[in-house]
Amino acid sequence: MTSQTSQTSQTNETSRGDLKTHATLFDSMAETVGLDLQEEAISGRLRFDEISEAVLRCTRCGGVSACRKWLDKGLRPGAEAPDFCRNRDLLAYLNEDEV
Repeated sequence: MTSQTSQTSQTNETSRGDLKTHATLFDSMAETVGLDLQEEAISGRLRFDEISEAVLRCTRCGGVSACRKWLDKGLRPGAEAPDFCRNRDLLAYLNEDEV
C-alpha cells in the first residue's frame, strides 16, 4: 500500500468515525429534548436528507465536550437544545407539535 493510499484510508476511517460520533450526538440531543428521530422520519416530518444534513452540521461543531456535558444532565422533554447546537432550530421545529 502506498503512503498516499494509506493516508486516504486513514482519512476515510476518521471521517466514518466522526460521522458515527456526530450521528450519535444528534440522536442523543433529539432524544434528550423529547424527540424520536425514527418516528419523525416514519411520520414524514423529517426526511433522510435532512437527517444527513443535520449530522454534517453537527460535524462542523466545535462544542463536542459542551454537548456531551449538556447531554449528561439527562432528559428534558420539550426543552430547547442549547444555544451552541447547530441543529437547535431543526430540533425546535420538530418539537413544536410534540409538547
